[in-house]
Amino acid sequence: MEYLEFELPIKELQEQYEKACKIGADSDVDVTGTCQQLEKKIEDTKKDIYKNLTAWQRVQLSRHPNRPYTLNYIQAICGDTFLELHGDRNYGDDKAMIGGLGKIGNQSYMFIGQQKGYNTKTRQYRNFGMANPEGYRKALRLMKSAEKFNIPVVTFIDTPGAFPGLEAEERGQGEAIARNIIEMSQLQVPIISVIIGEGASGGALGIGVGDRILMLENTWYSVISPESCSSILWRSWEHKQTAAEALKLTAKDMKRLKIIDQIVKEPLGGAHNDQEKTYKTVANTITKTFGELKKLSAEDLVNQRMEKYVNIGVYKD
Repeated sequence: MEYLEFELPIKELQEQYEKACKIGADSDVDVTGTCQQLEKKIEDTKKDIYKNLTAWQRVQLSRHPNRPYTLNYIQAICGDTFLELHGDRNYGDDKAMIGGLGKIGNQSYMFIGQQKGYNTKTRQYRNFGMANPEGYRKALRLMKSAEKFNIPVVTFIDTPGAFPGLEAEERGQGEAIARNIIEMSQLQVPIISVIIGEGASGGALGIGVGDRILMLENTWYSVISPESCSSILWRSWEHKQTAAEALKLTAKDMKRLKIIDQIVKEPLGGAHNDQEKTYKTVANTITKTFGELKKLSAEDLVNQRMEKYVNIGVYKD
């Protein structure tokens, strides 16, 4: 288990607990009482730390190396029913953007999402979850196929942004994202977007125009990352904590500002601490949300979706 800087008190207690248990196992000394006390202290410390997380600490949790990624969710939720589909039928197959058909129970969905890697090799293969134009065009192709066969769309958002390289711009990165936004706003099937990690900039919006936006508890959603914001305003990354607070990028902030529709509760310590429970919660939430959306006609879906996004950012003094 890897620990973040603010989790070090938990790590120290966990090491003491394991050491005490080892002493009990290797000798005749009864350490049952000590182990129970340490267990309680670990639980109390976790509750104290995780109930008072800052915006920057939630950003750190969203990037935790053990946190599940898009394919983990899809494979856990769909099992053997998932069929991955490839290519944009124009340029190539972007490995940072994955998609395909799968089932939750007896209901089929078109799943689309950004995929990150777990080590140096897979991170390069997945381009760190930063999609090229062909990734967004592949996503749009799959969405249009879903619309043709009246299949609801589920998108998993987890990206530090769209790939900003020269070759991506040459192939029309901005146009691809803009096209997705306008096409998703008019798609005549239910769209459920789930932010499972980082939701940054246009890279997230390119698959993030949904009838319902769900956000896991320890994720963030913003026009810019705290580090980039800090480097623009202060010419340094040193003020990233201040930027994170100012950007109002946490799930609670997004819900209060009416940008998202629901916060999905995570296990204590984050999604990586109990992945199976997280998968089950996400699957149940998707099923429940689709149950609400399927009652609407295609015309009502589009009208409500358009109204939802038109109203974002509107306020009165």
